[in-house]
Amino acid sequence: MKIKNWIKSLIFFEILVGMKATLTHFLRYRPITIEYPHVKKQLPDNYRGMLGLLKYDDGTEKCVGCDLCEAACPSRVIKVVSAEVPGEPAKRYAREYTMDMTRCLFCGLCVEACPVDALGMSQEFEWAVYDKRHLQLNKEQLLAIGDRAFPKREKRLEFQHPNVAWFNVACREMPEKEL
Repeated sequence: MKIKNWIKSLIFFEILVGMKATLTHFLRYRPITIEYPHVKKQLPDNYRGMLGLLKYDDGTEKCVGCDLCEAACPSRVIKVVSAEVPGEPAKRYAREYTMDMTRCLFCGLCVEACPVDALGMSQEFEWAVYDKRHLQLNKEQLLAIGDRAFPKREKRLEFQHPNVAWFNVACREMPEKEL
């Protein structure tokens, strides 16, 4: 038994066993390198990338300027200035909408807080810039991100549910419900 242990220590038996495992792994597996700029990795569906403002199918903005996304944001990234629609005091919209993406945590709490689903997390992640002032996005930039990331848009609420027009006195362009 002592001679067997002496021979194992002389030929570095443990190192040879480890090298055997390394050599079999080296010969069996192929490299899985992705050529990044040309081939992009498939992201999961629940990936939270850049935020974007969404529109209805007729091109109007979904945001009603309620400021709930601003209140829900833990890092105070969102700034919303809301205003009333002229001639219709019951309707509001976001006159100014800005986000400082350098401080964003990408937590998605603003998306969850929005009552009209006006915000969406896109799959975009390539936002490397030399000057961080370029990551302070205004309303037009956020709407452009929403247009790129969510090309399929939903109808306005009044057109999704025709019975809403019966009770909504502020919607003048909807036909009245037939009795």
